[in-house]
Amino acid sequence: MRGLADRLRALELSTRPMPPDLEDALARRWDALPDRVKTPAQALGRRTVGCEGTHGVFPRCDLACTPCYHSRDANRVRVDGAHTVDQVDRQMAMLRSRRGPGQNAQLIGGEVTLLSPDEHAEALLVMRRHGRKPMSMSHGDFDYEYLRALVVAADGKPRLPFVSFAGHFDSLMLGRRGVRRPRDERSLNPYREHFCEMFQRLERETGVRHYLAHNMTVTPANLGQVADVVRDCKAMGFRMFSFQPAAYIGNPSRWKGGSYRSFTSDDVWAEVEWGIGARLPYGAFQFGDQRCNRTAYGALVGGRRWVPFLDDRSAVDMDIRDEFFAAFGGMDFEAPLVVPRLLRALASSPRSVPLAARFAARFARRAGGVRAARSAKALTFVMHSFMDAAVVQPAWEALQRGERADHPDVRAAQERLEACMYHMAHPETGELVPACAQHSVLDPAENAELARVLPMAP
Repeated sequence: MRGLADRLRALELSTRPMPPDLEDALARRWDALPDRVKTPAQALGRRTVGCEGTHGVFPRCDLACTPCYHSRDANRVRVDGAHTVDQVDRQMAMLRSRRGPGQNAQLIGGEVTLLSPDEHAEALLVMRRHGRKPMSMSHGDFDYEYLRALVVAADGKPRLPFVSFAGHFDSLMLGRRGVRRPRDERSLNPYREHFCEMFQRLERETGVRHYLAHNMTVTPANLGQVADVVRDCKAMGFRMFSFQPAAYIGNPSRWKGGSYRSFTSDDVWAEVEWGIGARLPYGAFQFGDQRCNRTAYGALVGGRRWVPFLDDRSAVDMDIRDEFFAAFGGMDFEAPLVVPRLLRALASSPRSVPLAARFAARFARRAGGVRAARSAKALTFVMHSFMDAAVVQPAWEALQRGERADHPDVRAAQERLEACMYHMAHPETGELVPACAQHSVLDPAENAELARVLPMAP
């Protein structure tokens, strides 16, 4: 009887909408958020614990970007696969223990494809073993042969069930093969398209599916071309477009392209809206502080028209959002046993069933009918606004001392750091560090030490 009871208990746990450790992690994240960001739209602590990234694993890159967020010593560090896998393992283990399973994690540093395909694959598999959903961050300047070798093992069988990449393309990057000094954003479109086509070919030949994001740094030099990028590339195969207004972080010798503070986040968002030809309702979901992050979820219908999933001006849509949070919380719809977990979630919140039907009907109406809605492909727009190192450093140091800054800019930086949605793990200290603090405060010393431990070959 004890064995039967144990099996029933295991079945009960495995079919819960959320495992207990994830529930606990979400509750802790919500409790730690400043009251000013605990809005009905806030997803941190309710839908997700937040995004994660690696650090100190492979800071070197083979392109030159203006700006570049890496410190001066980044390119003096040798790319070492054993070091990368070891550090990824340690960081992901800490994140799993503190933040539960199923969180999105970026394999990020310098250029990820400087790792060999086997080393790169092992790092991704380690992340998966720790319950992360990994995304490789790359400039996209690699060949199909590398991609196939990453995904397919020596025995010819896929070793990765799914692959997720973010390709960073913008005219501020120098050294890309075939277009070492891009004259404008449009000259990079063939390279963006080739990037997407490699993954489409991979899926045809191996059956391995993919998710692609497009990253772009924005300065005064290319702000006026953001709309063209969205307009030209929306149907290439990217599932997300992410824009990062430039900040004064990293190597000062790379700070080029005019004053980065001559435009606002609103200016960038307006360009994106102009390019997609629709209002992007980022108020429906909030991730941390809106001064840092904006996100608009929707779909491209018929390869041309973008339609939002939820409109933040609609009381009905916001009711649907609130019920989604209440019914599903942080449930992972890609985890095993999704059907029984989904049924349990619906049983605990019967109101969600008619609201789900109402959501589907409203989206179909916006899309232009059921037939048009069937052609819809999810397409998300994101903007991440990083802070300048000059305010992050004093803000972070004061937070470490438990102090509140008097200077308004530093105080604002403290508020944003406290609500950060993107953290990096430091197993040696037990700290979870916001990305802006990692790049502004910790990276310089970390990369200097790595240059000593992993020096470039003479």
